[in-house]
Amino acid sequence: MNPVAFAFFLAVIALTLLVTYWASRRNVGASTHYVAGGQIKGWQNGLAISGDYLSAASFLGIAGAIALTGFSGFYLSVGFLVAYLVVLLLVAEPLRNLGKYTVADALTSRFNLRRVRAVAALNTISISMFYMLAQLVGAGAIMVLLLDIPYSVAVIGIGILMTIYIVAGGMIATTWIQIIKAVLLMAGTFALSVGVLAQFNFNPLAMFEAATEQYGMEAVMPPELDLVGGLDVISLNIALVLGTAGLPHILIRFLTVPDAKAARNSVIVATWIIGLFYLMTPILGYGAAIFVGRDAIVEQNPAGNMAAPQLAQALGGDIFLGFITAVAFATIVAVVAGLVIAASGAFAHDFYTNVIKGGEASEREQFMAARIAAVGVSIGAMLLALGAREFNVAFLVALAFAVAASANLPAILFMIFWKRFNTIGAITGMLTGLISSVGLVLISPNVMGESAIYPLENPGIVSIPLGFLGCYIGTLLGGKRDEARALYTPYEKIYVQANTGIREEEIEEKEPAPRS
Repeated sequence: MNPVAFAFFLAVIALTLLVTYWASRRNVGASTHYVAGGQIKGWQNGLAISGDYLSAASFLGIAGAIALTGFSGFYLSVGFLVAYLVVLLLVAEPLRNLGKYTVADALTSRFNLRRVRAVAALNTISISMFYMLAQLVGAGAIMVLLLDIPYSVAVIGIGILMTIYIVAGGMIATTWIQIIKAVLLMAGTFALSVGVLAQFNFNPLAMFEAATEQYGMEAVMPPELDLVGGLDVISLNIALVLGTAGLPHILIRFLTVPDAKAARNSVIVATWIIGLFYLMTPILGYGAAIFVGRDAIVEQNPAGNMAAPQLAQALGGDIFLGFITAVAFATIVAVVAGLVIAASGAFAHDFYTNVIKGGEASEREQFMAARIAAVGVSIGAMLLALGAREFNVAFLVALAFAVAASANLPAILFMIFWKRFNTIGAITGMLTGLISSVGLVLISPNVMGESAIYPLENPGIVSIPLGFLGCYIGTLLGGKRDEARALYTPYEKIYVQANTGIREEEIEEKEPAPRS
């Protein structure tokens, strides 16, 4: 056991538990539990979004991918960053104006049917589980490296901790833990980058030259790809660019702010922070390859997930290692908290309150259902993570992005921008995207190895068009049937509300009473 690292771990846990205790005194109802009462400021939400988004995939997975595969690992950074332009331009403001607690709320603002809500909740839970799996795998790897405890014990311990955060503190605790994590992550990444560049007199070109001398030109140049490899890169980047706009734990963050202006501001703040972070990931990756060595990285973790902590130890010894691993731990804790609250909210608010109880559950019942669902989601994620130790966390997150872009994004965009879109189209598109993306993953080389039926590692290039196609064909087949249109909100009202935030009941309240 590394005593310095253990001390940093205890400090992070103590700080987050103090935040949770503070938040628990304010977490008094369904609104505060799901979306912090909608009172988070724009800049605070921007920090929290970056804390939610910069996951173990970013800090551990991308650094490891660049260290082991060179320039091709940088594709992940580019995709993750560009994705926020889609969020800013197309999704952030309409989702804030249409939603209440969950993504399903936004969809059912136009199609008030239980079936739409149930399918949207199923998507949320599926995507969150994929993403959560990556975080727990990264957490387990860190704990094994530093505390010399079994992987299973590490995963279960993290699972218990994240359950406490959500059950006690809700979205308020999650938000502030994510803000603290964002500050720590940027400080740690900057310190690591300065440490690497200092070895080359702060000349990045000298660093690339050193990597070239050690590993050849393939370390710093894009590799030559065959047809399958090229399609896989395209598929991966399509999933990354479009997937962010369909990630439930990111989308619900726009429901924690008071208005659309704050939602836009939060995206701008988050984009700057995320952009600065991803500019530093090549420095971490190439620094690990040079100063740690690929063989040592693979020996510690075959997927390269420990490259950044190993680099910290090579540059600054146990103290720097302890700080960086504590940052990585805080990263995972914050992201997992956001995922648990998104998945448990989908189950409690969408399935239990609106599907099973028909919207008649009391405030207390909703609050208790959310807490119970958080426990169930945490247990399910822990069980799945125990069997996924050898996967690269960046790869696992890329799969979550593909499912989000296939199952959620088509329905969200059509709901906002297409007047003819109907319930049949929404249900068909969401199920087509979900089934095709998950199904292609199951028959891909990731699961079946050399006997794979689907040759690409990422399903996005096929499943995302299928999601859009399912929405389109379902809408045409649904036509103007009474069953499909009976509970519609007219598109004109949705269009006004999505772009202005003005709801029909607010207009009615402001209209003067008729004269007698």
